[in-house]
Amino acid sequence: MVATEQNRFRNFTWKQFKKNKPAFFSLYVLTFIAVIALLAPLLANDRPLYVKYRGEKFFPAFSWNKLIEVKTDSGAEVINSTAVDWKQMKLDDVVWAPVVYSPGKSDYANSNFVSPRSEQKFLKDGKLISMPSRFCHWLGTGSRGDDLIAGLIHGARISLTIGFISMFIATLIGIIIGILAGYFGDDQLLISRGKLFAIMIGILIAWFYGFQIRSNMLAAGLHNQSGGFLFQLLMSILIFSAILILFFQLGKLMERLPWLNKTFLLPADTILSRVIEIFVSLPIFLLIITIAAISTPSLINVMIIIGLTNWTGIARLTRAEMLRIRKLEYIQSAQALGFTSWRIMLRHALPNAFAPALISISFGVANAILIESSLSFIGIGVPPTITTWGSLISEGRENLHAWWMIVFPGLCILITVLAYNLIGEGLRDALDPKLKN
Repeated sequence: MVATEQNRFRNFTWKQFKKNKPAFFSLYVLTFIAVIALLAPLLANDRPLYVKYRGEKFFPAFSWNKLIEVKTDSGAEVINSTAVDWKQMKLDDVVWAPVVYSPGKSDYANSNFVSPRSEQKFLKDGKLISMPSRFCHWLGTGSRGDDLIAGLIHGARISLTIGFISMFIATLIGIIIGILAGYFGDDQLLISRGKLFAIMIGILIAWFYGFQIRSNMLAAGLHNQSGGFLFQLLMSILIFSAILILFFQLGKLMERLPWLNKTFLLPADTILSRVIEIFVSLPIFLLIITIAAISTPSLINVMIIIGLTNWTGIARLTRAEMLRIRKLEYIQSAQALGFTSWRIMLRHALPNAFAPALISISFGVANAILIESSLSFIGIGVPPTITTWGSLISEGRENLHAWWMIVFPGLCILITVLAYNLIGEGLRDALDPKLKN
C-alpha cells in the first residue's frame, strides 16, 4: 500500500515537473552541456582523431602513449603526439576534431587577443598566410593565442565536475546530519560512553586514512580521463566507511568496561541543529576565499572546500522531513517489528525524506559553479594551468577591449546557473503538497 502510494506520488511529481516548461527545457539544456563536457576531448583537440602518415594509420587523440613510432626506410621516426604541431606536418590523410585546438595551447601567430572578425594568420612552411577556414578561431583568442571555443568546451567539463562532486560531498554530509537530527530528535538516541568515544576517534582516523593520505591519488585520478577520479573517490569513501564501522564495533567491545558501559540520552537534534546554525551564521564565501588562498591550488581542494561549506540547506530540509516522517504509521510499524534504527532510517525513512533535499541540491550545484567561477576570476583555487570559465573572464578583465573573452564565458555561466535554478524551482513546485492535494 505504501509502495503504491509512493509510485503515484512519483508519477504525479514527474507530470507536474513536465508542466513547468522552463524547468523541463532547462533539463534539455543541461543534458546538452553535460554531453559537451563528456565529449570535450573529442570536440576540441589539437591532436587529430585519425592520421595516415607514411602509409601507417594512427589515432593520436585516443592514444595514451605520447610517443608514436613510425617505420621508415632509414629507420624509425619517433613522434611526440603532444608536442608536435600536427597542422604543420605533411599527412597522407587526417580527420580533425570539430575544434582543432586544445585549451591552453598557444597559437603565437594569433596572440594578443585576436577578435572573431579580425584577420587571422596561419604559419605554413615558415611563412604567415591567411588562416584557412578549417583552422579559424571562430570566437577569437586570448593573450597567448589560445582558442576561446576550446576553453569554453573544456571549461564546461571543469565546472560541471566541480558542481556535481562538491554537491555530492555536501549531500553526504547534509543527509547524514539531517537524518540523525530528525529521526532521533532529543529523546531517542541512547548511546554508551564506549561507542561515543570510539566513533569520535574513528571519524578522525577514517578521514586521515581515507582522504588525507590518498590526496595524491585523488589528484592523479582527476587528470585521468578514464574515470580514475571517481574510482579513487569511491575507494576513499569505502576506506572511510570501513574504518568507521571498525571503530563502531570496537565501541561495542569497550562497553564491557563498567565505566564505558553506562548509557545516556544524547540530544542529537539540539547538538546538530546548533552545528548547522553555526555554519549558517558564518560568511561562507569569505571563508571559502580564505581557505582557498592559504591551501594548495587544486581542483580537489576547491571541491572539498565548497562541499564542506554548502551542506546546511540539505541538512535542514532533511531534518524537517524526518521529524514529520518518524511519526507516521509505517515507521512505527517497523519499530514494533523490531527493525534496527539504521534499517528504518536508510531503507524506509530516507527514500521519502530525500525528495525535498533535491531542491537544495539543484540550487547548490548552481551555487558551486558560481563559487568556482568567482575563485578562478580572482586567481585562487584552481591551478593557473587549468582553463575554466572564470579564468577566461579574468583574462578578459585585464584587457577590456577583448569583449569576447568576457561575453561568451559569461553567457556560459549565466545559461548553466539559470538552468539549474529553473530546475530547482520546477522541483519545488512539483513537490509542493498543496498541488498534490
